[in-house]
Amino acid sequence: MTAVNTTEFVTVASTDEIPPGVMRKVSLGDKDVVLANVDGKYYAIGNVCTHEEGPLDEGILEKYEIECPWHSSRFDLRTGAVTQGPADTPEPRYEIRVEGNSIRIRPKQ
Repeated sequence: MTAVNTTEFVTVASTDEIPPGVMRKVSLGDKDVVLANVDGKYYAIGNVCTHEEGPLDEGILEKYEIECPWHSSRFDLRTGAVTQGPADTPEPRYEIRVEGNSIRIRPKQ
């Protein structure tokens, strides 16, 4: 298994795979990330709910928020901030770069 240098951008999907209004789980090394397209702009935060580790990619995408399917915690895609509990710890966020039709991400520094 090859280690991923998390300071570099990594291609995780194509723009065709994630049209507006769609989100899906992608991997960055050993981290699960939820990648979402809101009105043509891409956002990425951690995919594991900080409350009880629910899969955010299986939740509800509403504008700039994702609701966890387990206990309804909500997170802002733009910042990773909790907008509704019971979670109280923000999600890590990831920087996005679109090159051609490749969506590339890396952790925010």
